[in-house]
Amino acid sequence: MEQFLTFGIVGLSTAAIYAVIGSGLVLTYVTTGVFNFAHGAAGMLAAFCYWQFTVGWGWPVPVALALVLLVLAPGFGLAVERVLMRPVQHLGEAERLVMTVALLSGAIAAARWIWDPNVPRPLDTFFADRRPFHLGPATVTWHQALTMTVALAVAAALWFLLNRTRTGTEMRATVDDPALARLTGADPARAGRTAWILGTQLAAIGGILIAPTVALDASQLSLLIVSAYTAAVFGRLRSLPLTFLGAVVVGCVESYLTGYLPQNDYLPGLRLAAPALLLFLTLLVFRHPRLRGRERRLVRVPAPSLRGTAVFAAATVGFALVLATVLGEADLVTYGPIFSLGIVALSYVPLAGYAGQISLCQLSMAGIGAVVWGHLGAHGQLWALAAAIAVSAAAGALVAVPALRFSGVYLALGTAAFAVVLDRWIFTLPSFDVLGVRIALFDQGSVDMAGPDVFGLRLDAAAELTVLAAVLLGLSSLAVAWLRRSGFGRRLIALRDSEAAYATLGGNLLVAKVLVFALSAGIAGLGGALYGMQQQAVTAEQFSLVAGLPIFLVAVIGGLGAVGNGLFAGTAFVGPNILIGLASWTQNIVSVLPALAGMGLGHSPQGLISRFRSQWEPLGRDRIALPALLGVLALGWVLRLTDVINGWTLLLGSLVVAYALRAYASRPQDEPDVPVEWWGIRRPWRPQDGEVLARGTAGG
Repeated sequence: MEQFLTFGIVGLSTAAIYAVIGSGLVLTYVTTGVFNFAHGAAGMLAAFCYWQFTVGWGWPVPVALALVLLVLAPGFGLAVERVLMRPVQHLGEAERLVMTVALLSGAIAAARWIWDPNVPRPLDTFFADRRPFHLGPATVTWHQALTMTVALAVAAALWFLLNRTRTGTEMRATVDDPALARLTGADPARAGRTAWILGTQLAAIGGILIAPTVALDASQLSLLIVSAYTAAVFGRLRSLPLTFLGAVVVGCVESYLTGYLPQNDYLPGLRLAAPALLLFLTLLVFRHPRLRGRERRLVRVPAPSLRGTAVFAAATVGFALVLATVLGEADLVTYGPIFSLGIVALSYVPLAGYAGQISLCQLSMAGIGAVVWGHLGAHGQLWALAAAIAVSAAAGALVAVPALRFSGVYLALGTAAFAVVLDRWIFTLPSFDVLGVRIALFDQGSVDMAGPDVFGLRLDAAAELTVLAAVLLGLSSLAVAWLRRSGFGRRLIALRDSEAAYATLGGNLLVAKVLVFALSAGIAGLGGALYGMQQQAVTAEQFSLVAGLPIFLVAVIGGLGAVGNGLFAGTAFVGPNILIGLASWTQNIVSVLPALAGMGLGHSPQGLISRFRSQWEPLGRDRIALPALLGVLALGWVLRLTDVINGWTLLLGSLVVAYALRAYASRPQDEPDVPVEWWGIRRPWRPQDGEVLARGTAGG
């Protein structure tokens, strides 16, 4: 009984922290309609700053707490609201979600940049010098007592704020109807600022309270928010009392699992994955009300031409041939994954771009494909590559069945929880038997990867694998383009536009979601297997949720509806490594770049690929500039192969010539006189055309 009570006290103290963090998450969401995936990262940064002030610089604890909670946390919340969230407030839910994911990824990268993750940073609990006291047979530390007291104080303060103050009334009115609240003299923008400031302060309090009991690690502290997510979803993202109740459930389950879970090689990861499992189960069990901000500002997804996609696929293979012949073996290990990770990024196009389903576990699906190939394709059998695709597709279908109940933020939460379960438990399992079949994953280490045997030719060299990955990326791009033009592709677009209308017109939501999830997971599994071949050995950490966030961000930046997103995302994600080759100190800058680009999404919500296409299209159509560019590139390639010029000269020279010829092709030209009824069809529509038509109509 004493042990039961002791674990109960530990669970309640942990629950108190989850309640504080979760209440800040709910407060921000119900006021602004933004689900802040970076909420835990704010608490993580606060914990690191608190350690720096108290341990690193030896400041007094009260001074450090005041500076973090009253200056840094409010300033961070205000900066996020004004600089990041306000520009995308008019956009749809997906864009706001991506912005917070970018902030999460950027905060983790920045923390690793500032505080070396290889240096341990222990942090003492509050009142560590005081002896614990007894509550019946249970022992309670002063830190635990302080934690529970703070949670009760936060609950009381939030109730008073929301029910007894003008600011709270303004915040609640903003939730119900911002336009009507504005008519009564309330200021929704001010209410949003207040919510972001208070939410960040609560995240900072939770981060500082939990930091002494866990390792001060950027990823671990940021993902502790998964437990607070569970509490917030328990409260349906709107009820603070239910959020506190959910926090108690989560905290106690974690504590009792720690105390009573049997000790063997297969269950330690279950305790670590328990918050994510609880989150997934909570999403399944509770019926969720209609999400605030669910309105969609849909991006048009034009059907790509198969001819144009074929030219793009050929250009992709040509790019790979240049890299394979110009770069050495070591450089190809670094830059060859442009094509394999590009296939992983391409998997977002049918899933998120066509069907509108947000998934944060695509790199986990790639990990499944990699581990299947590693164990079944040890001798290069091609059937093992098909098995890797099939098993990954089956895992995607498994996610899709419960995901039928999810949408929007809830779908992102569910897929993130699935990725965390794989990271913390499934991928860490040792080998085991199922019905007499030996199942091995990463086997608590790394998995050696071999190249495939294609028509009797063993592909093991980095150059060969790079070209193979490019060929498969080109074929996958053609398949995705064909999918968009097919009847199933049109049904996916209809599913994205309106699930209710799709079902009303006879569409089967379950079948459509299972098929598109399986298809995208199979594509990701193919990319994961190729990536493993290029790396020669892979570990579970390479396919974690945190590792997959930058790829997701780069894919979104490119434009989820564009078939060329695979090559763009692979190049944008891997290409900046060239800076590391020039100066090793730029590694941290490179790790932050995807997050910074994601934060700039508000300036180009359509994606960069459409902008690039419009800028470079004149060059592709010019009968003089295009052959000249191809000739210069071919000449430069030959000169590089003969060692007349080096790689840098080839790269910089190609860029200079390409931009010069683009400027030539984009020069103003005399256009033929186009009848007014063909404006916007035979020539681009111009801003002044509307005024011309209006005057002509008025004059008539």
